Amino acid sequence: MNNKNYKYLTFTLFAAAILWYLMFVVKPFNFWIQMSQSILLLILMAFLADRDIFLFGKIKPRHIFIGITSAVALYGVFFVGNIISGYLFPFKDAQIASVYSNKSNANLTLIGLLLFFVIGPGEEIYWRGYIQNTLNKKFGENKGYLFSVLLYTAVHIVTANFMLIIAAFVCGLFWGWLYKKEKSLIPVIISHAIWDLTIFVLFPLM
Repeated sequence: MNNKNYKYLTFTLFAAAILWYLMFVVKPFNFWIQMSQSILLLILMAFLADRDIFLFGKIKPRHIFIGITSAVALYGVFFVGNIISGYLFPFKDAQIASVYSNKSNANLTLIGLLLFFVIGPGEEIYWRGYIQNTLNKKFGENKGYLFSVLLYTAVHIVTANFMLIIAAFVCGLFWGWLYKKEKSLIPVIISHAIWDLTIFVLFPLM
């Protein structure tokens, strides 16, 4: 990655932080529409730097199986984590409720469709397909993975929501590792899409 590409990647990360701040703090309009638009904008910015981000390869049965099982596993982690964090952080319920309160901005069908087809896949295309993959080329797989996790977490700091920041760290570790292991975005996209739909619409934790 040359210096110009590095600067552009940094620019997209600043854009992501601004978009996340607007979404979670300012909330100028419908959260889910804004989230979808923000993700699509980040994908467009990533595409301008790397035209290969949409070259996913062939979908294999293994990808589908891993995507589904990993989504279930991650949901289990959050289910247990939700219980444990209740004993550790007295502010937990209020902060999680503030995230779930965004569901009042649209009907569940629309939210589910946006999560499954736009938000979940879009986040993976940007964060793993562009950010992690680009950092891998500069620093190697292990460092690229760790740096991408830290950056994914750092962007969520602007929300000033501790529970959301921790959730981003856990998700970044999980999906970043899955991408590193499988060398394909397909299972990670499936995992993220199913997890989003499950934790926000089908079986919310609050």
